Amino acid sequence: MADLAERLREVRRTLKRGDPVLVFDFEDREGETDLMFWAAKVRPEHVATLRERAGGLICVVLHPEHAREIGLPHLVEVYRAAGDEFPLLRATRPDDIPYDERSTFSITVNHRETFTGVTDEDRSLTIRKLAEFFEREHEDPIREFGREFRSPGHVHLLRPFDGLLDERQGHTELTAALLEMVGLEPKVAVICEMLEPGGGSMPPDRAREVAEEMGAPFVTGDEILDAWERGLRVRENGKGTVG
Repeated sequence: MADLAERLREVRRTLKRGDPVLVFDFEDREGETDLMFWAAKVRPEHVATLRERAGGLICVVLHPEHAREIGLPHLVEVYRAAGDEFPLLRATRPDDIPYDERSTFSITVNHRETFTGVTDEDRSLTIRKLAEFFEREHEDPIREFGREFRSPGHVHLLRPFDGLLDERQGHTELTAALLEMVGLEPKVAVICEMLEPGGGSMPPDRAREVAEEMGAPFVTGDEILDAWERGLRVRENGKGTVG
């Protein structure tokens, strides 16, 4: 238990500094490693790191409590609702994902102060402003979110399932659960799959080597799930607690 608590403390310290954490899911699922930053600390150089050292799709995970506040849907729900008018959306439903039955993809956004939205500066602004939005209380969160962000955009939002790891054990839920367990607010993170230079998924052994090169923690889905099932949390003072 002590070792697992220390792992969470290390993750908390790392993310609070604005440094990355590498999260591997499971051998029998995607078998992929994501590079993760706490969104509140993201700057243009972090987006560059995601592009250059990871190379997959840059996405932002909003914890379910934040997603519920703005009524954030899963994209498949949007497609289902619009399917009568646009049959193509029904025809392309993701009902054959080989590693899962459900997708956490939601809408894409740009902050309204961005230009094209795709540069490192623009994407980092959008990501950071998403974190800042959920630091504040809102009288009308949907309207206020719309004043700050437009859609479509260049930052993909991921909407975890409400039960997190009790309901689904994908990278989206692993990320949100990790933020919850280490006590970071707002619970918003940016993640990106790590690819090999040739474009294939980076093997976990190589991802561990990259983590060592970067001086970054490498955390597995098994560790996160173990901590989650034990009810392990890290308080503000850095101590671990169970319950």
